[in-house]
Amino acid sequence: MRQSVTANRVSHGAFLNSQTNFTAAAAKLLEKKKEYDAVSALERATALYLERIEGLSEDCNVMADAGEAHGQVLEQWPKMFRILSLFLATRNCQGIETDNQESDSALVEGQRLVRIPIEELQQASSTIR
Repeated sequence: MRQSVTANRVSHGAFLNSQTNFTAAAAKLLEKKKEYDAVSALERATALYLERIEGLSEDCNVMADAGEAHGQVLEQWPKMFRILSLFLATRNCQGIETDNQESDSALVEGQRLVRIPIEELQQASSTIR
């Protein structure tokens, strides 16, 4: 008796079944690739977002430091007005005591109060010219 050849042959149904499996696997691979691309894009967008937020954080720190500096300057204004009022009171008192004296001495005291040597600077600039 002769052996059957059909046992060694790949059936047509098995071929269609493997091709269907290949198509399903390719579709699944394509889906996973799209998912990976989307996750990669999300990761890049998140990194850019984090970079921008860190930049905003640095800007906020700079603004906080500037606010602190402004507060320190504003804190000094009452002291400056007090010094100026003391200077004006001193100048007015000297004007009453010395009725006939000129107010040049008060101006000199004002220059000494804020320590700006205007006369020396004027003399130095006139000798340079």
